[in-house]
Order: sequence, then C-alpha cells, then structure tokens
Amino acid sequence: MSWSKLKQQLEGFLSPALQGKVEYRATGYRYLPDKAGICYIAVDKKNILNMSDATTLIKWYQSEQEIKNDSSIDIPISPQQIEAVRMNTEGKIPEDRLIVIARSRVISDLAKELLAAQASLSKSNFTAAATKFLSSSIEESLESKDILLNILALMDRRVGRKRIVSMSEKIKLKHPAVQYFFELRLRKG
Repeated sequence: MSWSKLKQQLEGFLSPALQGKVEYRATGYRYLPDKAGICYIAVDKKNILNMSDATTLIKWYQSEQEIKNDSSIDIPISPQQIEAVRMNTEGKIPEDRLIVIARSRVISDLAKELLAAQASLSKSNFTAAATKFLSSSIEESLESKDILLNILALMDRRVGRKRIVSMSEKIKLKHPAVQYFFELRLRKG
C-alpha cells in the first residue's frame, strides 16, 4: 500500500478531538535505497515520535539500568507476584524484602520489553505496524506489546473516553511514548 493511502486511512481513524492536531509524516530517499526513510508522528506541527531518532521529545532508554533507575516509572506489584517470590525462596525471606525482589523482577522484565519494542521502530516497521493495525481488532492493538500499535489504538475514534480512563493502570507499564499519547487523548477527549 502506498504511503499516501496508508496515511489517509490512519488519519481517517483519528478521534475527532485529535483530527487536525495529530499528523503522520514520512520522508524517503529515492536515490539512496539503502538509507531508510523517516516516519514520525507530529502533534500540533511538532515531531513527537520519530521512529528512528533518539532526539524526540519522548524519553528513549539506552539500557536496562536507565529504566530500573528511573524514579518516574511506577510499577504496581500484585499479591500474586509477591507470592511467586515467596514460593521460589521457600519462605526464608522477610516480607518487606519479598516486595523489593518482586518489584526488581517486574522492572527487569519490563525493561527488556521496552528496549526490544523501541529497537524495532523504523519506517518499514511503521508501515508494517500501521497495516497490521488497520487489519486487526482494536482490542488486539491495545493489548499488543508493540509501541506503535498501542499508540495508533489510543488515538483511534473507536476507543471511547470511558475505556481510556479505565486503562490508566495498564498504561503505567508501557513505554513513555505510549504514556504521552495516552495523556494527549485523556486531555483532548
């Protein structure tokens, strides 16, 4: 599918409050086939999410340690996760330490997912993700681990205000890019 047709379809699914504010853009290099083009999402004419550049307004992580040390990441720990640690350690560890171990395990898993997801962003991946988004259900896109599918679904008109509000806990575990577009949708409607 051509870029212009894909862009038209994606922008047709935008929430009415975001139409005219959010724009999908792409550049390509006709005479340099080995050089990938750049895709980005612009909000109010500012490039917010550049799929192949770490200099966007959204924080990109370079290592697992950055994610672990980022105090802005709030990781909710469930009783089941604490119980799993208790079972693994055969109950020999104090309760307060169990929470620390469970949080560390969750953050480590989350860090690996975030790094893998942001490493896959490029023009060809944007096109593939956008095509997948257009051909799959909105639920699949919202539950996906793919950053782009999450973002496209959050900006979709088929996702209502109630649903957006009910997702606030799940969004805390997503990449900052997904969190940014979640907040945008929450503010704009």
